[in-house]
Amino acid sequence: MNIFRKKDASKNRTGMRRHLKLVDLILLGIGAMVGTGIFTVTGIGAATYAGPALIVSIVISALCVSICALFYAEFASRVPANGGAYSYIYAVLGEFPAWMAGWLTIMEFMTAVSGVASGWASYLKGLLSSFGLQLPTALNGTFDPQMGTYIDILPILVVFFVTGVVLLNSKAALRFNSALVVLKFSALALFILVGLFHLRPENWSDFAPFGFGQIYGGQTGIMAGASLMFFAFLGFESISMSVDEIKEPQKNVPRGIVLSLSIVTILYILVTLVLTGLVHYTKLNVPDAVAFSLRSIGLDWAANYVSIVAILTLITVCITMTYALSRMIYSVARDGLLPKSFKKLTATSRVPQNATILVGVVAAICAGIFPLASIASFLNICTLAYLIMLAFAILKLRKDKGQPKAGEFKTPLVPLTPILSIVICLSFMTQYTWDTWLAFGIALVLGILIYFGYGYRHSEIEAREK
Repeated sequence: MNIFRKKDASKNRTGMRRHLKLVDLILLGIGAMVGTGIFTVTGIGAATYAGPALIVSIVISALCVSICALFYAEFASRVPANGGAYSYIYAVLGEFPAWMAGWLTIMEFMTAVSGVASGWASYLKGLLSSFGLQLPTALNGTFDPQMGTYIDILPILVVFFVTGVVLLNSKAALRFNSALVVLKFSALALFILVGLFHLRPENWSDFAPFGFGQIYGGQTGIMAGASLMFFAFLGFESISMSVDEIKEPQKNVPRGIVLSLSIVTILYILVTLVLTGLVHYTKLNVPDAVAFSLRSIGLDWAANYVSIVAILTLITVCITMTYALSRMIYSVARDGLLPKSFKKLTATSRVPQNATILVGVVAAICAGIFPLASIASFLNICTLAYLIMLAFAILKLRKDKGQPKAGEFKTPLVPLTPILSIVICLSFMTQYTWDTWLAFGIALVLGILIYFGYGYRHSEIEAREK
């Protein structure tokens, strides 16, 4: 049994059409990263983890994500394959590590769609309550019989809507996404500009109330805030999962990742700075933090605009995540590690139909049953685990194939940057509770069982060897 057999998926041809340009990729990345993190998690992070010093947490998270993005950029230019980290690791470390990276990516994006849908529902509920409207209790929260809630119906409905959009041809889905990204920027620009005239610098006086925290094993402080805000940047890797539909992927994927990540980092810092300047951090533990802060200073009109835009545009994150994950599942199924039915493309629009439907159904169930805090921690730890694998893979790539050639992207300071990435990711992982680690352990065991029970025997490599 050879579980480390390798496959360079960049040499595979697929039935997808190359039509995405650099602008499409930047908007795809921004659409994925600017969502629940900026509208919801910034408030929760300031209130319970780091106070106004959350902006330092954001910088630390951005540093970690930026290093990982450099690895993605080099792999995208040297091994331009659909499937992101899964395909890169397949070509360098072998099949079983690739499967585990792919499985963890599936877990990440599946729960990310659920988390964003939950954030969307929180803003809609906040807007409805301002008009005195409320859903029946049984349908208005995740499963908690003691509170009388059994299912959160609104996130389920939005996931089904998003699934329908992604089942359209990808160009139409991403055009819809791009329009909503522009609308999202208008709301955040309004919040920043209006907020600048209502700042109360005394709210920043207790800048780091929880301290720096611990590099390993902390539960509060700047480092714990950084582990939470890592959630904010998830989605940048969706760009590399769309390689088969990108024009000049070796040039445009690295550019798309770096530019979208830079824009988003600046935006998160500005929003968090204004947010904690408008309202004391102790009051921000609410699911609609940006709108809440505007209402707290009497700007109901601005709060309602932000809420309406958030309701419309958080959908963009669901779209980009669902879009990327369906392509990820398609890639894995194409390699035989998941059932062949998931690599089926629609006849006209060439979209992976069954993979998209699977994403929609599972994400809807998770969004309707599990609370946002649990979803965010679980998807973070899954992501950190496969990013550690990617750091090892970049070291192996350099060892096996040497330095990048002329015209290929080169990650600077190797091996220092991969080692630094591993240290930071491990630090973030130790900030989570035992409940999160238990869920992570169960996910790992399930992934291992699927590989040895199905994937190894049905792998395309296994079929060729027979």
